Amino acid sequence: MVSVSSEPLLPTALKILIAGGFGVGKTTMVGSVSEVAPLETEERITTASVGVDDLAGVEKKTSTTVAMDFGRITISPELVLYLFGTPGQDRFWFMWDDLSMGALGAVVLADTRRLDASFASIDFFESRDIPFAVGVNCFDGRREATAEQVRHALDLDPSTPVVLCDVRERQSSKTVLLAVLEAARAQAEARLAASGLL
Repeated sequence: MVSVSSEPLLPTALKILIAGGFGVGKTTMVGSVSEVAPLETEERITTASVGVDDLAGVEKKTSTTVAMDFGRITISPELVLYLFGTPGQDRFWFMWDDLSMGALGAVVLADTRRLDASFASIDFFESRDIPFAVGVNCFDGRREATAEQVRHALDLDPSTPVVLCDVRERQSSKTVLLAVLEAARAQAEARLAASGLL
């Protein structure tokens, strides 16, 4: 006779990083989609950051992530998505390797007013072969560039999804996350095909 364990199975956990430059909306995105109150490590910006953190374009920013943000989305009883928002300042980049370990994929948030702040995040994920999507955060509904213009400016591979979004809105943030999942699926299929398993 076969016995069935009465212990509940743990759900499969998937990890997605939310990355990008300083002040692009990473904390806001995690908060907009998380089903639980997100864990945030926000601290006030003080005079100690003068000359260290580049506040150009985000002069009104009063707080910043100093470790990570964390949120959760339950897809089904068997599948849970964990979101890890990375710190944007260069001085906290030493944490990125640990945060990216085991990640299925990533979102690189971009601000068209400061696209150059996206290059380091893009390079990080490309060099580690982690699939990602670029979410162009259209602050206050401003759409100053098309997805194709951003793709060209960031010199992205044609297979990298670029999504115009407003990370304050849950549905808009979900669209970016779905693009990451699609990029991860496409990469997995390509690897299987290359190995002859598909």
